[in-house]
Amino acid sequence: MNSRIIPIMRKEFIHIRRDPRTLTFMFLIPVIQLVLLGYAATTDIEHLSTAVLDYDRTPASRELIDAYRVSNYFDINYYIDDEEELTRLVDGGRVRAGMIIPAGYSRSLDRTHKAEVAFIIDGSDPNVARTAFSAAQGVGQAQSVELIQEILGIDPEEQPGIEVRPRVWYNPEMRSANFMIPGVIAMILQLLTTFITGAAIVREREQGTIEQLIVTPIRSFELVLGKVIPYVGIAFFDLSAVLIVGVFWFGMPIHGSVPLLLALALLSLLTSLGLGLLISTVAHSQMEAMLLTFLTLMPSIFLSGFLFPIEAMPLALQAISYIIPLRYLLIIVRGIILKGVGLRLLTEQVIAMAIFGAAILTLASLRFKKSLE
Repeated sequence: MNSRIIPIMRKEFIHIRRDPRTLTFMFLIPVIQLVLLGYAATTDIEHLSTAVLDYDRTPASRELIDAYRVSNYFDINYYIDDEEELTRLVDGGRVRAGMIIPAGYSRSLDRTHKAEVAFIIDGSDPNVARTAFSAAQGVGQAQSVELIQEILGIDPEEQPGIEVRPRVWYNPEMRSANFMIPGVIAMILQLLTTFITGAAIVREREQGTIEQLIVTPIRSFELVLGKVIPYVGIAFFDLSAVLIVGVFWFGMPIHGSVPLLLALALLSLLTSLGLGLLISTVAHSQMEAMLLTFLTLMPSIFLSGFLFPIEAMPLALQAISYIIPLRYLLIIVRGIILKGVGLRLLTEQVIAMAIFGAAILTLASLRFKKSLE
């Protein structure tokens, strides 16, 4: 390695060690992000607080209530006496669902083998409401199948019809953590390195030491390399830490090649480091660099597929998502970790990342050289 780059790297490591705020940001933020997204940002909706208004109060109605209780989707926390109380519980956010079993429920089953049950769902949160709606229908249908077998003596498996047996690949348990943790890895590679790279160079300008570096024999590219290489190492340390925690704490499987993941992660750093360098040529303070980084954060989160499926977006936003580098990195990381795919199936994404990295790094280098002059 060039002997003039090593002193810059040593200087940057010393600064990192002496700056507790930078250390906290670089090492603590990824862990906090992993824990929050691994536990809190989940679409696994279970144990919804539920109230039951049972006007029938018969063994048949209690059997229905037990069927909903054992489904794990609904926790029967309240047995109420009237619909006004149900309204108060839903309005106050104490329950998300309510089941109303009418009087004569058991008698209707005995006479006509049919009965109606009202199921109230709080629709203020559409994600929870959709899950509760599907679960309520599923439990009801399963109970109906049992009634057919018990009352009519008909085995449902022997009836004509089409039986659909779905199989879930790559994430059979459909755990949200297995989807979120690879996303955290991509976010660390893109956004954390962008911020710390931009802030590191702007800090020299803010503290007035950039002029001292300019008058030295060091070239601009040597200065950039000396400043960013330590943060590349930190980014890979964070990536490794997230992988270890994801595997041993959250039980996330890794089906693909870890060396391939690390190699393509290095490729993705061309984009994030270039973007950080580009921000450093525009920003005049670390605060301004942070704000500009967060300006790139919002479209990356919402348009890359990190949280929401791109296919569900309007066509205009789907078109815009093609210029978001994080979109391609997410496909790479999730493809390797969850699906175990190789380089051959990721060619399109790798080419896109290489183009983005080369274009952004070239533009950033030109602007940075001009700003030094």
